Amino acid sequence: MKVIGIVDTTFARYDMASAAMDELEKTGTGFIFQRYTVPGIKDIPVAAKILFEDYNCDIVMAFGMPGPMPVDKISAQIASTGIMEVQLQEKKHIIEVFVHEDEAMDDNELSWLCDRRAREHALNVYYLLFDKEKLTENAGMGLRQGFPDKGPAGSGHKH
Repeated sequence: MKVIGIVDTTFARYDMASAAMDELEKTGTGFIFQRYTVPGIKDIPVAAKILFEDYNCDIVMAFGMPGPMPVDKISAQIASTGIMEVQLQEKKHIIEVFVHEDEAMDDNELSWLCDRRAREHALNVYYLLFDKEKLTENAGMGLRQGFPDKGPAGSGHKH
């Protein structure tokens, strides 16, 4: 049984973690969740470390929603750097699922984007745990989580 760690924040304006867990449960079995909610994105790295060390998680999904101000962009970069450090220390993936508030034109689009990005990254987590070849099949295909895929550049040749 695989253990999927879920870190989310009270600062976010959408419950992306629940959307991702719903998508994972629709996709397959063989896993359980450990959820850890923190106040903000800069608290995510330590929560992920705790999930790996104290709850034996195999992978972690980190959900956050940086605000639109310059200080929020700095906080997001600090959180991302911390997340990268934990991944390297643990030799395990943390799938960062951040939606910046200013990515959307209004609350309706923000809600749609949060749900879609969380669900699409949930599939990535499932593939990392149970079907890595699926990701390899899609290498170089310009897939995006949330907004529409870009597709491959030029002829999109695979070597």
